[in-house]
Amino acid sequence: MSYSVAVAGASGYAGGELLRLLAAHPDITITTVTAHSNAGQPLTRVQPHLRSLDHLTLVDTTPENLAGHDVVFVALPHGKSGELTDHLGDDSIVIDCGADHRLTNEGDWGKFYGGEFYGAWTYGLPELIHADGSRQREKLVGARRIAVPGCNVTAITLALAPGIQAGLIKPEDLVAVLAVGTSGAGKSLKSHLLSSEIHGSAMPYAVGGTHRHTPEIIQNLAVAGGEGVSVSFTPVLVPMSRGILATSTASLEPGVGLADVRSTWELAYAGEPFVQVLPDGEFPKTADTLGANTALIGLAVDEAADRLVVISAIDNLVKGTAGAAIQSMNIALGLPETTGLTQNGVAP
Repeated sequence: MSYSVAVAGASGYAGGELLRLLAAHPDITITTVTAHSNAGQPLTRVQPHLRSLDHLTLVDTTPENLAGHDVVFVALPHGKSGELTDHLGDDSIVIDCGADHRLTNEGDWGKFYGGEFYGAWTYGLPELIHADGSRQREKLVGARRIAVPGCNVTAITLALAPGIQAGLIKPEDLVAVLAVGTSGAGKSLKSHLLSSEIHGSAMPYAVGGTHRHTPEIIQNLAVAGGEGVSVSFTPVLVPMSRGILATSTASLEPGVGLADVRSTWELAYAGEPFVQVLPDGEFPKTADTLGANTALIGLAVDEAADRLVVISAIDNLVKGTAGAAIQSMNIALGLPETTGLTQNGVAP
């Protein structure tokens, strides 16, 4: 059986990555691609790398154009997704790659985003470990509405959730600093992302607990069993187009050492096709995950500071967005979870 798919926001980076991956999915037929200002143009005029999809033309992003598909992916800015998804019927699985359906707390939405609160959907991070040891993938089976996590959230959550769930780290003293590729800021023109501004430089942003992904990180770690979770999270733009390298640290509970950490993380991700814990002394690079739906994790203990250090790397457009969306779709449809996705990156 082939499932019909529509992608709203197909002219952006997330939409383009969804289409790149879906084009190779054996159970999918891409029938509709939509955009706003680019409507009416051939898809390959705005996404020239998608040569196998040169038969598609962008149409307006309307509920009418998205209706009747088995699966609808929405890759729009926050606020725009909710406006659209409120008008989509129950006959389609709808997967939102934006922020509008991630948060369960309306107060958090108002503080970090503002505007209308559209309510939480089933959360699309299959590997998220719950306090009782179950996984989020169990919630995704048969789901009709799915919210894809934020890319920074994915890197930090996967890094720290096993320690929270096992009680090895203190949830109220979490710190994460991320090197983030510029594609995470979207495709619209911004002066601070011009080549002359970003090349040869690194630039922090959303400093001091203001980043919109902060409440989502806390939400996930609370699901993993953390009480009173507090995280200081600082992203730094670096001159690469893709990738996130997250350095997440936490105070260890008394008596916890590297052997305890390693056994816990390896057990947590044993059998996970897209999350891999590296051997002792090895740490990932963003290049290792380029184009792959893989999260790589390296572990260390800073004995002098009595802190856990977790280095996690993902491709923000794949495991951080489009790959997670397709992985969640596979589970919802009852397909093998890895269908159409790869663990292998691109090098050099």
